Amino acid sequence: MPENSVQMKRRLKILFLCTGNSCRSQMAEGWARHLKADTIEPYSAGIETHGLNPNAVLVMAEAGVDISRHRSKLVEELKNVAFDHVITVCDNAHESCPLFPGKTRVVHVGFDDPPRLAQQANTEEEALGIYRRVRDEIRAFIEKLPEALNG
Repeated sequence: MPENSVQMKRRLKILFLCTGNSCRSQMAEGWARHLKADTIEPYSAGIETHGLNPNAVLVMAEAGVDISRHRSKLVEELKNVAFDHVITVCDNAHESCPLFPGKTRVVHVGFDDPPRLAQQANTEEEALGIYRRVRDEIRAFIEKLPEALNG
């Protein structure tokens, strides 16, 4: 079939929103770019900026996803993007989520906070295990997109 007769489906614009845009939302954006680039145009932002978490970068790299060039950004920096969905990945962002214009649908899918849980770890390896678990949980969710948003 000629290329011009194939209608390209528009990718969904999805914002992964977290408090500081340092860990969970960054991992979600990374997984979405890695696994769903054909169907999702992913973004991440926070209601504050906390910098990019080095342990999140490390465990994502272990899984073959480079997020080292990402940066922590505020949701206001993306105000000109018309999102189809905003997915809050932490309770604080869900509770403090700004209003989005138009038909943007806000969905909450909470994940544990690796930096907070890692504070209780006895070793660096135990701390990284927490990051890896959350990384894998986020991946499992991203693998179900965009169908998971229809439920």
